[in-house]
Amino acid sequence: MSFSVHIDHSQAAPVITLRDATSKTQAQIYAFGALLNAFSMVDGANKTNVVAGFDSVEDAQNNITNGFKSAKLSPFVCRMREGKYVWDDDHFQVKKFFLANHAIHGILYDAVYQIQYTEANMHQAKVELLYNYPGNVPGYPFPFLIQVDWTLEKGNQLSVATSVTNASPSLMPLSDGWHPYFNLGSSVDECSLTFSSNKQLEFDADLLPTGKLIEDNRFVNGAALQGVFLDNCFELDKSLKQPFCKLSNQALELIIKPESSYPYLQIYTPPTRDMIAIENLSSAPDAFNNQMGLQTLEPHATKTFKTTYTIQKK
Repeated sequence: MSFSVHIDHSQAAPVITLRDATSKTQAQIYAFGALLNAFSMVDGANKTNVVAGFDSVEDAQNNITNGFKSAKLSPFVCRMREGKYVWDDDHFQVKKFFLANHAIHGILYDAVYQIQYTEANMHQAKVELLYNYPGNVPGYPFPFLIQVDWTLEKGNQLSVATSVTNASPSLMPLSDGWHPYFNLGSSVDECSLTFSSNKQLEFDADLLPTGKLIEDNRFVNGAALQGVFLDNCFELDKSLKQPFCKLSNQALELIIKPESSYPYLQIYTPPTRDMIAIENLSSAPDAFNNQMGLQTLEPHATKTFKTTYTIQKK
C-alpha cells in the first residue's frame, strides 16, 4: 500500500503522520489544535519540511500563543476590536487571548481534537479530527461541532477541510481560517510570492479593516520579497475559477489553492525573515463587527471550508 497513517500516543496529545511511501512525502498533524506541524518532501538525499512547526506537543501547548504557528482560527479570525461585538441585539465580550487591546485568533487554537477516523489506501492517507465546542468561552455561547479532515494524496498534495455544524438553537456568527508559517529552506528575502488579488484591505493603526479597499497589484504576476514587510489582508479575485497563491525560491514551490470558501488571504512576514505566514481566511479580520465575509449558520446547518497545499521541486 502506497499510503499509510501512523499515530503516536507517547506525547501529551496524539501525533498523526500521513505518509506516501512512493514519494516519501509526509504530513505531521497534532490532535492538539488539529494543526499542521510539518509537511515534507524528499528529493534524492534531501528532506525538506516547509512548515515552521513545534518541537513537540508540549512545546505547542506552552507556546501556541507566541505567533500562533499553524493555529486553527475559529470561530473568528485575526483581530476582533476590543473583543466586542453585537449579535441579534445582544452585546458580547469575548474573553480568551488578547494582543494589546484586541481579541485575536479565535478560541479553538488550544483545543484537543478526537481522532474519529483514519484511512490509507493506494490513493491517499486521511485523518478526521473532531472537537465538540460546548459554548463555554465567555463571549461566544454558541455550541458547535468542528471536524477537520487532513488528506495526503499523490503529487505531494495535502488538503484540509474544516466543517462547522451549529449545535445551538439559534443563529451563530462564524469565520474560519488557518495560520501556518512556511519556510522553503531559505530566508524570505530569497523568495517570491504570487497570488490572485489586486485589492488590499485598508487597515487602521490597530491592523483592523476600515471597510475600504486599496488597489495593490504587486503580487498578481509575482514579486520578490527582498526587503518587503507585510502584515496585510487581501481579497482574492473572485473572477478566477480557483484563486491561488505560490511561494517559491530557486529550489522549491509551495502552491496554495483555497476553494471559494476562503476568499481572503492574510500575509505576515515576521521581523526574523526566516518564515512567512500565509493565512486562508473565510472573512476579513473583525468580521463580527464589519460583516466583511461573515458567515451566519442556522441551527443544525453545516459550513465547510477547504484549501490545498502542494510542494514541488522547481
